[in-house]
Amino acid sequence: MPDDDTPAPASADDAPSTTPLLVPADGVPPVTTTAAALAEASGRLAAGTGPVALDAERASGFTYSARAYLVQLRRAGAGSFLVDPIPTAGAMGPLAAALDGPEWVLHAASQDLPCLAELGLHPASVFDTELAGRLLGHERVGLAAMVENVLGLGLQKGHGAADWSSRPLPADWLVYAALDVEVLLELREALVVELAEQGKAEWARQEFEHVRLAGPPAPKPDRWRRTSGIHTLRRPRQLAAVRELWQTRDALAASRDIAPGRVLPDSAIADAARADPTDVGGLTTLKVFGGRMQRKQARTWLGALERARTLPEDQLPPTAAPHEGPPPVSRWADRDPAAHARLTAARTLLVELGESHRVPVENLLLPDLLRRTCWTPPEQVDADGVDAALAAGGARPWQRELLLPGLVPALRASAPEAPRAEPAPAATE
Repeated sequence: MPDDDTPAPASADDAPSTTPLLVPADGVPPVTTTAAALAEASGRLAAGTGPVALDAERASGFTYSARAYLVQLRRAGAGSFLVDPIPTAGAMGPLAAALDGPEWVLHAASQDLPCLAELGLHPASVFDTELAGRLLGHERVGLAAMVENVLGLGLQKGHGAADWSSRPLPADWLVYAALDVEVLLELREALVVELAEQGKAEWARQEFEHVRLAGPPAPKPDRWRRTSGIHTLRRPRQLAAVRELWQTRDALAASRDIAPGRVLPDSAIADAARADPTDVGGLTTLKVFGGRMQRKQARTWLGALERARTLPEDQLPPTAAPHEGPPPVSRWADRDPAAHARLTAARTLLVELGESHRVPVENLLLPDLLRRTCWTPPEQVDADGVDAALAAGGARPWQRELLLPGLVPALRASAPEAPRAEPAPAATE
């Protein structure tokens, strides 16, 4: 028999019950496609009460742009709305006015705010249910997981990665889209209670405001270096070929609003850079390039390879990407043992704080800011100096207040001294 303290095996009856959400409570609203319909919807939203739930569907992996192809909204007293921003993009004024004031409730707001801003829609305040889940220590912070764990509702997923640029939108996609905002307001109310119970309401307010003001991320330099398979190419001339092919593909994708990988996959770029064919026959023997679509573009790809082939030596890309900031952490112990000691101590602190407060360490402090601060600490390693350094790097007040007491001594950590060699025994005759 099991000991008294041994829990009994869980049965099916013990599992938490989940109520499936199959259709919106008020039915699927019609898609708003005209300026007149959008003005009417905007008036109803303006007359509603409380926060506004928003979501946006893009066509990542299908289109070059990250524009919104459907915007979903819901507000108490107004109901739900599905807005097609393609035919209504020039008529967003009434909607922007209706949304300028109420709090916006989004899940993973940083993903949707940039494409909503392209439409002229800007929030006065934000509540991010995914970010709230992270601060509260939820293990899974996807919308479906949080809706199930917090509200006990089963949210059907499956169309988030679909091509939302296609028209007409299938009926089951519209059900999915409407359900995404159906639950956001109720989820927000439950998370507000949790945040208050854990004493994290102010943390969340600061994080939400940071997301609201952050804007889109800055483009990363040398994006062509992220081409899959580039690690197998070692010579500068091969890297030049990758760069020329990547830039040519990118220009074609942008002009046609097609995802770059659908114009030419990364694997084909790496293969062409490695083989360096000089004519159509040589190019079309390579995998992918023999297809009908790529044969039409053969001269374009050969032109890119020719430019790389004739590039002067001093214009070839270096084999290693230009690096800003600290070197890779794996090299710290050899290059700067003191910095390695600081980072080790700081990481230990963050792990301890993360566990005690049930917050992921990356939400306590951005890993890049932590590395930069440990590699080049402020001139004055005291509370004021470290606080100023963290603030300059974008750390919020709650993060600095939580981290400073332990981070200041961590940044004073010294590299362990190398063991002294024992003196050699005296020679004996």
